[in-house]
Amino acid sequence: MALSGMRGLSVFISDVRNCQNKEQERLRVDKELGNVRTRFKNEKGLSPYEKKKYVWKMLYIYMLGYDVDFGHMEAVSLISAPKYPEKQVGYIVTACLLNENHDFLRLAINTVRNDIIGRNETFQCLALTLVGNIGGREFAESLAADVQKLLISSSCRPLVRKKAALCLLRLYRKNPDVVNVDGWADRMAQLLDERDLGVLTSSMSLLVALVSNNHEAYWSCLPKCVKTLERLARNQDIPQEYTYYGIPSPWLQVKTMRALQYFPTVEDPNTRRSLFEVLQRILMGTDVVKNVNKNNASHAVLFEALALVMHLDAEKEMMSQCVALLGKFIAVREPNIRYLGLENMTRMLMVTDVQDIIKRHQAQIITSLKDPDISIRRRALDLLYGMCDVSNAKDIVEELLQYLSSADFAMREELSLKAAILAEKFAPDLSWYVDVILQLIDKAGDFVSDDIWFRVVQFVTNNEDLQSYAAAKAREYLNKPAIHETMVKVSAYILGEYGHLLARRPGYSPKELFTIIHEKHPTVSTSTIPILLSSYAKILMHTQPPEPELQNQIWTIFNKYESCIDVEIQQRAAEYFALSRKGASLMDILAEMPKFPERQSALIRKAEDAEVDTAEQSAIKLRAQQQMSTALVVTDQRPPNGMPAQPSIGPLSLVKVPSETVDSQNPGDQGLTHPNGVVYKEDPQPPSQDIIGDLLGTLSIEGPPGAVAQSPQSATYEAEGAPSAADAAALVPVGEESGSVQPIGNINERFYALCLKDSGVLYEDPNIQIGIKAEWRAHQGRLVLFLGNKNTASLGSVQALILPPTHLKMELSLVPETIPPRAQVQCPLEVMNLRPSRDVAVLDFSYKFGPTMVNVKLRLPAVLNKFLQPITVSPEEFFPQWRSLSGPPLKLQEVVRGVRPLPLPEMANLFNTYRLTVCPGLDPNPNNLVASTTFYSETTRAMLCLVSSQLFIESSTL
Repeated sequence: MALSGMRGLSVFISDVRNCQNKEQERLRVDKELGNVRTRFKNEKGLSPYEKKKYVWKMLYIYMLGYDVDFGHMEAVSLISAPKYPEKQVGYIVTACLLNENHDFLRLAINTVRNDIIGRNETFQCLALTLVGNIGGREFAESLAADVQKLLISSSCRPLVRKKAALCLLRLYRKNPDVVNVDGWADRMAQLLDERDLGVLTSSMSLLVALVSNNHEAYWSCLPKCVKTLERLARNQDIPQEYTYYGIPSPWLQVKTMRALQYFPTVEDPNTRRSLFEVLQRILMGTDVVKNVNKNNASHAVLFEALALVMHLDAEKEMMSQCVALLGKFIAVREPNIRYLGLENMTRMLMVTDVQDIIKRHQAQIITSLKDPDISIRRRALDLLYGMCDVSNAKDIVEELLQYLSSADFAMREELSLKAAILAEKFAPDLSWYVDVILQLIDKAGDFVSDDIWFRVVQFVTNNEDLQSYAAAKAREYLNKPAIHETMVKVSAYILGEYGHLLARRPGYSPKELFTIIHEKHPTVSTSTIPILLSSYAKILMHTQPPEPELQNQIWTIFNKYESCIDVEIQQRAAEYFALSRKGASLMDILAEMPKFPERQSALIRKAEDAEVDTAEQSAIKLRAQQQMSTALVVTDQRPPNGMPAQPSIGPLSLVKVPSETVDSQNPGDQGLTHPNGVVYKEDPQPPSQDIIGDLLGTLSIEGPPGAVAQSPQSATYEAEGAPSAADAAALVPVGEESGSVQPIGNINERFYALCLKDSGVLYEDPNIQIGIKAEWRAHQGRLVLFLGNKNTASLGSVQALILPPTHLKMELSLVPETIPPRAQVQCPLEVMNLRPSRDVAVLDFSYKFGPTMVNVKLRLPAVLNKFLQPITVSPEEFFPQWRSLSGPPLKLQEVVRGVRPLPLPEMANLFNTYRLTVCPGLDPNPNNLVASTTFYSETTRAMLCLVSSQLFIESSTL
């Protein structure tokens, strides 16, 4: 502030500083505010000097943290003053006190505009500073065009143009829809030829904002950016004032490399070669020195160069050089440099072919896990988590378990979660996985969420070979004198379910198991007691005939808790006591838990929710956000974590994720398992670690096995030929395509095939392939649409709209607007059947490739037979039900003539394909077939359906 000659302002500031406490300061400020308010009421008697002085006082009071709710008009009126001192005060105080929505700003727009288009450079700078600081919509609408003219004006000094560029950047960031930048590619290219580094740096900031929204329009700027980098790297024509500790304008270097990261690639070979020479120079010329300021500047340039190298997918040699350089950084003593080295090495994991190189530094990374700085420990944990694969999973998980005992409480929950995920994803065998999780619970039970022990129970339940081993391990942990309550829960559950498998071993009799579990009873809370009661009931169930002493002990416990205040405990105790009196029939009532359905891992979901990226917004992160949705993107690259690539089925073959069970309708797939997204050929027996694939995809969705490029055929989008039975079920006509792109293969045949199976290709053309994988349970279904881009360029303006019939409730997850080159997007679709109907849903799908807009309407195979569940009925059930149905609409009969008779086995296979169970022996005539199934909908629930087919004569269907 210019205080010369303002004695009253100096005295006021001195009085405030001399106040002994906050109360004295408040009294002095209130007194001054009252004085200013009184003087402003008599504004006509104020001279410009006095008005300026009081406005300065208002700003100082505002800076002290007090509310200033008057005098705004006086501050705004100073903007129109003809002299610089008053105008400067008006601009500064207005920018500080008023926000972009303040009504008084409208009064100043014309004055600000006059200053911008005027010839006084000082007034231009003041006006541009105000507009840039406030950046409101009204300012953008009224002043953006004038600011643009000022930026490209050749008659303005660099100081004004620099401020104009920053002002335009602020307006564009705040109001991109208002600021018109159409046709600015050539102007930006001209600005990048500017020799003044101040204007060039400001223009580069503006370019970063422009290309982040639309890089296609600014390809002409790419070679100019590379030339700018060359100029800086060679230190050519760089003024001394822009050299920071011997580094030519590090800020401009960082901004230029960040702008280059928004372009997909550098196609021109000469430009690409020049760029890599510059990057090589930066990598070779950066080292750790003692001067902190020089380190900060050189490392800022270096790490942006690393990001650009990763983006450009440079040669493996340069990638190796980058990793080696980062390995040097994570070994230095300076914590800031170690932190940056670990963070950027984590980013390097996104690049293929470098995982093996990063593994060479595994020992140093593990050492960083024990660093005194918690931020470095977190980055080391993130890096270990990202670099883990099958080859080093055991070493990393064991290190994490060892570190768990001494880790900070702030890190233990995240550490436990990541160790559990790694053990699940990369377990060499499931017994090792059980060992790890039990150790995890034993060492950090307070920080192990329920999801972790739920997950291990699911693994044990779904794998019979694992059950006896898990029961033995649970028994070992219960022998300890003091264990965590979570260990009591999981051990009690496992021993209750599977302890009987070890009954012949010493120490595993039902009475001994009950005793060792019940010893922990006094130490647990009410949330664990229901699990213990269930375990007691299971132990009693497996003891048939029951031992009287054991039975009386368990009944005593049930009687005790029948009057418990906790409703859950009371209900379990009462029901178990009543059920346990049924004797041998208890075996059927309390049978072993069935296998859990496959589902998305809650651990993975929890890790994703908790993940926080503290890095600055970058081009890589922004691209990830642009692609982010509930859809999953699977790029056409080598598998992660250093796994060897396998021959794929086709150029866009979709990855099959393993499931627990092998689909009986696809016996050819039984020899395929796909841990970690890689295809292997194995023996036909079911692999024990198949369930690990549950981590990798929702509902173990596999890509359509028929995702092979079809031979081009002449096909149209209209139904061909006379309608068949399948045509009758599809009441919605197949749509037409807008554009010249023709489909590959017959769309109708693809639809009919998917009506009978749950995975395959729905649509394919030269640009895109749409596959489907479906899973149906009762009246609900889950389809996944696989959208595969077959080109080396992105597909834009992607839209998918579901047109459901009235009997289906369908919900499609968000579809990304852009599909990256040679990538696949998975879009889950939830389906619920409300009532019976033969109508079909339609997918209205469109995309843009180059100038061509393609739109196609496709029938979705969510048809009637998908909601059938095969069921076997006995003669005593079938014929009374059949005879009780008198006629339509409950009983329908149809005679089929003029068709080739089907052999009996083919007819039975056809019934099975439509989810009907053939019941042999029900009809005395061997030429007749009897079948049954259950139809599910929300209104009818489970409805029994019966079929009797008299071959060559009559077919009657319910």
